[in-house]
Amino acid sequence: MTSDDTENKNKNTNTTLPLSDIRDGPGLHDMRPGATGFRPAPTLSGASAPIPPSQDTSPEDLFPFDSDLPPRLSGLNELTSSPVMTSAFDDGKKGHRERLRQRVLTKGADSIADYELLEMLLFAASPRGDTKPLAKMLLREFGSLPRIFAASPEQLKAVPKVGEAAIAILKVAEVLGQKLLREKVERSNILGSWQALLEYCQGVMGQKQVEHFRVLFLNNKNHLIADEVQQTGTVNHTAVYPREVVKRALELGATALILVHNHPSGDTTPSKADISMTGEIMSAATALNIRVHDHIIVSASESTSMKSLGLL
Repeated sequence: MTSDDTENKNKNTNTTLPLSDIRDGPGLHDMRPGATGFRPAPTLSGASAPIPPSQDTSPEDLFPFDSDLPPRLSGLNELTSSPVMTSAFDDGKKGHRERLRQRVLTKGADSIADYELLEMLLFAASPRGDTKPLAKMLLREFGSLPRIFAASPEQLKAVPKVGEAAIAILKVAEVLGQKLLREKVERSNILGSWQALLEYCQGVMGQKQVEHFRVLFLNNKNHLIADEVQQTGTVNHTAVYPREVVKRALELGATALILVHNHPSGDTTPSKADISMTGEIMSAATALNIRVHDHIIVSASESTSMKSLGLL
């Protein structure tokens, strides 16, 4: 054999088939799971002839799978949306909720973090949903549990994914907390439960973002008759009308009053307006034999008694 013959033989054995030969062959090997092997070569819709090759031929032309997903991910949507996978996802959420419940039952509610307390509270608003992201979002937005509970429905609604069910649950929790604090002061002589009274006033008003003016109406034994918010104002001012305060006291048959308002700024030092307004109410009340025991100013972290400052 000559050198020319050897060279020609090597050329023949190393030559690859042209693209046209591949496409016109019996079929393409289908490597997808469950494939039986070869599949017919791709053709144009309604045509029996194979698609002619060109310089613009792409892998998609060669592997026209019936999905927008890459070949190895074909069928993933069907798998994850199947009843089996959905059931497994639900079981995972149920397992997480059950683990939280068991921690509370075995170690106490103080063993879980604030976001977990809130998460469990929101279970009632979302029986099947994952409430952890919402709980963490609320804490980031408001900073603490008391501030979340004290937020108005409008403020809560402004947080993404907070719906009416969640708002209702949070407002119920706020009132439950207030009732627990109030019970300590409403069945006894308030003047003998002063610390409990301060805790109650801070609990119901200290976190408010605007000023609230509240009046505690007492009977002749200094027991609580009524607890009412008389006025709501801005972040640094509330308009109070002494005549309305005294009129309401007469309607309730009250013989004594404790005035309370909050300072959203956090500084409970009485302002000149606070001192002046207190004097006007005292003058109107004294004329009708109604005593003003004190005027308390509260914030989220402190309280100040105007009587203890000698301002009454």
